[in-house]
Amino acid sequence: MRKITIAARPAPAPPPVRERILCAAMETFIEKGYAGASTLAIARRARVSKRELYALFGSKQAMLAACIADRAQRMGVPGALPRPRSRQMLAALLARFGTVLLREICSPEVIAVFRLAVLEAQRSPEVARTLDAHGRRASRAAARRVLARARAAGLIGGGDLRAMTEQYLALLWGDLFMRVLLRLEEVPSAAALARRARRATEGFLRLYPQVR
Repeated sequence: MRKITIAARPAPAPPPVRERILCAAMETFIEKGYAGASTLAIARRARVSKRELYALFGSKQAMLAACIADRAQRMGVPGALPRPRSRQMLAALLARFGTVLLREICSPEVIAVFRLAVLEAQRSPEVARTLDAHGRRASRAAARRVLARARAAGLIGGGDLRAMTEQYLALLWGDLFMRVLLRLEEVPSAAALARRARRATEGFLRLYPQVR
């Protein structure tokens, strides 16, 4: 009988050095706090030398900024949304935007980063500033772009764009994030977050009817 040999599958390639460092840095920041996380501990966890680490990231703060920015980019919201051409399309876009935003910011990793920022605010205020720049401000800017396009197309009435953005996000979040952050409430299911985004969208569009 002829012997059949099965070729072994090649081992998966290790993640690139930058990705490895970012993963190790995020884990170390969450585990030890920003002030307590040394670049040596991050380098050891990432299995790289400190020289390699500093060649890619000039400082510990730069690593934190990259960690947060990397997480924010995974949201896929800002550049991925088409220009709305009807109220129906706008409602679908806002609901989709809100669902992604709720899901990503309520993810365990992001919640852990926010808790880190609260804990480190006194000793390391740059953590909060970095999180604000790459997280809160970035998501607001993305929402503002969607609403600006809708207003330019006459799909929603006039008004201060900044105030409109804050109204939409207030309807979207309510006190959910604070309750999750304080561990007073578990993160809702994906279906519940999608329903919340649809309700926020419906409420917002009632406040801003189409220009006639």
